[in-house]
Amino acid sequence: MSEKLLELLNDPGKLKKMRNLAFEFGKQTSWPEIGKKIVTVCRDAAASYNVPEREEDFEIRPLLLPRFSLDHIQRITDSTGILQHAKFNIPNFRDGYCLDDNARALLMTAMAYQQFSEPETLILMSRYLSYIQYMQNSDGSFRNFLSYSREFLDETGSEDAFGRTIWALGYLVRISPSDSFYELGSDLFRRSLGKIGELTTLRGQANAIAGLSHWTKRFSGDERAEQLLRELAAKMVGRFREQADEQWQWFEPSLTYDNGLLPYALYCAYGLTGDDETREVAEKSLAFLDRQVYREDYISPIGSENWFHKDGPPSQFDQQPLNVMALILMYYQAYLTDGDKSYLHKMFNSYMWFMGENDLRVPLYDYETKGCNDGLKAFGVNRNQGAESSIAYLISYLTVMSCYPLSV
Repeated sequence: MSEKLLELLNDPGKLKKMRNLAFEFGKQTSWPEIGKKIVTVCRDAAASYNVPEREEDFEIRPLLLPRFSLDHIQRITDSTGILQHAKFNIPNFRDGYCLDDNARALLMTAMAYQQFSEPETLILMSRYLSYIQYMQNSDGSFRNFLSYSREFLDETGSEDAFGRTIWALGYLVRISPSDSFYELGSDLFRRSLGKIGELTTLRGQANAIAGLSHWTKRFSGDERAEQLLRELAAKMVGRFREQADEQWQWFEPSLTYDNGLLPYALYCAYGLTGDDETREVAEKSLAFLDRQVYREDYISPIGSENWFHKDGPPSQFDQQPLNVMALILMYYQAYLTDGDKSYLHKMFNSYMWFMGENDLRVPLYDYETKGCNDGLKAFGVNRNQGAESSIAYLISYLTVMSCYPLSV
C-alpha cells in the first residue's frame, strides 16, 4: 500500500484521475441516490402486490399479536415440572404439580419448537416429559397430582388427564425434535394403549382421539391405534345420537368445559376415517356451539359459574381461557377439513378474547408478565396467572400463527 501511495503522490495526473473516478463512484452511494433506489424498489413492490380492498379480507392479522414469549412459563416451571397455580404471577408452591398441566405444557412447547426451534424450548420439554414418565403406573395409567415435596397424592388420575397426556405424547412423537424425545415418547404412549379403549368420559375420549390422530400420522400402518380411534369416535357419535334433539344438538344435556374439543376431536377422527357420520356430527355440534358463544365480532364462552343446562339460561361468567382454546382448535380443524375461511375469521376473533375483545372489553393477556389471567369474572379478571390459563393462551397463539400463511 505504501508503494502505491508513493506512486500516486509522484504522479499528480494519475492521482487526479483516480480522485475523479472515486468522486463519481461516491455520488452513486450518496444518501439522495440510495433514497431514490429505495423509492423505486418500494413502488415496484407495491405495483406487483395484490392489495385487498378491505382489511377484513385478512382473516388473521398477525401485527395485533404480541411477541411469543415463554417468560411466565419459565417462571412457574422448576426441575420437577410446571406448578399448577400462581398467586398473581408468583409461583404457588403449596398446590404442587398435576399431570393435566404438564401434559398441556409438553404439547405447547412441542408446538413452539416446531414453529420457532428455540433451544430453551427443548429444555422445558424435557422437564414436562420427565414428569409424565414419573407419573406413569406400571399398567399404563397415570397418577395426576404431586406435592411440592414430590409425594404422590393419588393412585390414578382422571380420564381427562390421561387423554391430555395421550394427546401430548402423540404430538411429540409426530414432530420428533430428537431421537431421545421420540424413543421415550413412543415408549410411554405404547404402554398406555391398553387403557385407551377403557375410556368412558367424553373429554377423555376426545383428548385421546387427538393424540391417536397425531400418532397415526407418524405410524400410518398402526392398525391397533387406528381401530382405537374409530371406536372412540363411534362412542362419541353414539352419545350425540342419544342426547341430541332438533333444538339441542349436543353430546350432553349441558355445555360445560372444553366444549370445543368434542367437535374438534371428531374432525380429527374424520381426517383419518373419512366416515360421513363422524363428519356430520362434528358439523352439527360445531354449528350448535357456535350459535351459543359467537357474537357479531367476538365470542362469549360458556361461564363456569353455573354452566349452560338444557332447560336453563347460559352462565355468562366465569369465562375460562381453556374454553377459548378449545374453540380456537375447533375452528382451526373445521377450516382444515372444509377449507372455509370463515372458520379462520372466527378462530382469530376467538383469539382476540385474550386481547380484550370480550364481554367486558378487558384483556386477559398480561403484556408485562407474559402470562394469562385465570378467568373473566363479572367484576373483571381473575389476576392469578396459573399454568392452565397461560398454556391455553400459548396453544391458542401458536394455533393462530400456524394458520397465518393460509389466510391471505
